[in-house]
Amino acid sequence: MFKGSLVALITPFRNGAVDEKAFQGFVDWQIQQGTHGVVPCGTTGESPTLSHAEHKRVIELCVDAAGGRVPVIAGTGSNSTAEAIELTQHAKRAGADAALVVTPYYNKPMQEGLYQHYKAINDAVDLPLLIYNIPGRCVVDMSVATMARLAKLANIVGVKDATNDLARPLKTRATCGDEFCMLSGEDATALSYRANGGDGCISVAANVAPRACAEMHEAWEKGDAAGAVKINMRLADLHDALFVETSPAPVKYAASLLGKSSPEVRLPLIPASPNAQARVKDAMRSAGLLN
Repeated sequence: MFKGSLVALITPFRNGAVDEKAFQGFVDWQIQQGTHGVVPCGTTGESPTLSHAEHKRVIELCVDAAGGRVPVIAGTGSNSTAEAIELTQHAKRAGADAALVVTPYYNKPMQEGLYQHYKAINDAVDLPLLIYNIPGRCVVDMSVATMARLAKLANIVGVKDATNDLARPLKTRATCGDEFCMLSGEDATALSYRANGGDGCISVAANVAPRACAEMHEAWEKGDAAGAVKINMRLADLHDALFVETSPAPVKYAASLLGKSSPEVRLPLIPASPNAQARVKDAMRSAGLLN
């Protein structure tokens, strides 16, 4: 259903507000560069500090800018099930192709609670849903068994797997079936994830290296493993540099070097430090993104 290089979009800010013109221009640039899908209002889009009105507006702007050229997978997760349902209903009305729903953070639900949370969204909104499993940020880790239960529901179509456990895709494919969409959430191991049965990656690095990320996945799909590895090696330092401090501060600084966004982030995040900026700049040069 979804495959290749999908970008976890940054949300450009200017003087504290969403820069709507820059955001829509950025979405258009991503598609022109070959990105296979766009994901607004995820972690990289600073969804925790977007107001509900901003969150909905960003999804609407993204759908409009994409214009049906690539899938839009809207971030609609919350640690409140009712709120996640409301955001997912809005995404459907806005014209998103699917929703990315993060596991409930802070609440620390049991596996049955996770199942019931996603089942409630599945039952309330007729829209394809991707589970976003990121234990490092949410504290909870959805088990493969729970995911297999959810995969049987009509609207649960896949996962963004940010566990960085490269045995996980093998187990997920075995239990959830061949039609279940498996997308990596970790740039550094995305190609390894594909080798273990994955379909693609929802990428941070694609914000600044969209063409290279897309070409890596296209090479893999054509059976050109050596070509995919070569591109991955060129991007390896960038993958590390973009997480030298809390994301998305480094990637927003990187995007600012390309003239695509201001480096602004919202508190409690702070802009990339001078040391981080130097690290990012060096990595972008080594990846061939800066002269």
